Amino acid sequence: MAAVLACGPEAVLSHRSAATLWGMRDTERTPVDVTASGRRGRAPVGVRAHRHGSLRDRDRTTSRGIPCTGPARTLLDLAGTLHHAELRKAVAEAEVLGLVDREALDQLVKRSRGRRGVARLRQLVSSLDPQTARTRTELERRFLKLCHQAGLTSPEVNSRLDLGRERIEPDFLWRDARLIVETDGRRFHDTATAFERDRRRDQLLAAAGWRVVRFTWGQVTREPSRVARTVEALLTQATRRPAGRNRSDSDRNRPVGG
Repeated sequence: MAAVLACGPEAVLSHRSAATLWGMRDTERTPVDVTASGRRGRAPVGVRAHRHGSLRDRDRTTSRGIPCTGPARTLLDLAGTLHHAELRKAVAEAEVLGLVDREALDQLVKRSRGRRGVARLRQLVSSLDPQTARTRTELERRFLKLCHQAGLTSPEVNSRLDLGRERIEPDFLWRDARLIVETDGRRFHDTATAFERDRRRDQLLAAAGWRVVRFTWGQVTREPSRVARTVEALLTQATRRPAGRNRSDSDRNRPVGG
């Protein structure tokens, strides 16, 4: 807020700093990005000032009491400053947080032709189509958000699990409940090789006393309440097991009579 006020009455937080405010990126250190279309002269210490005449009233809003660029305009500004992978991550995070307005993004991209990064942003916007395959990270992020919103116990994410000679990294793991959830995006799981690999993993885990449940992209995105209820029920069942059923990994892997 101090940075915005120091740049004048029409100034707004923008670029990386606005993305941090919206939750699209991790905490950004100084300098603070501020856009003030009519500003002249040197920027205050600790502020990275931007001047752009295309900033319209519809691009401005307020978040947490701080004047800033809206989500769509923030993504457009990032498109001109971030590498493709970083921009893709920001777009994915905005989608997960429910900040993406496809129509607003489309309109902004159309009236911003010629700006640096617009072509990359247009390509990423097109990937927001529900039929487009999502990356594993995006799907995992959505599932984790689903768990938090439902008030479920937080799982371990991509933690290593030793099964004798095998070491695997389940997507989500509730160790005490011996429950594993795998989120199956088509990009990484819709092949014959992946099918065989996943079944082999499930068999190893089942033999070691773990319960494995798989959810698809469509289930996580279109049926979040049902998915959350299913996970909650499985966690509840695990707490009701007799104490003798919850043996350690080493006990389960020990040969009978050893």
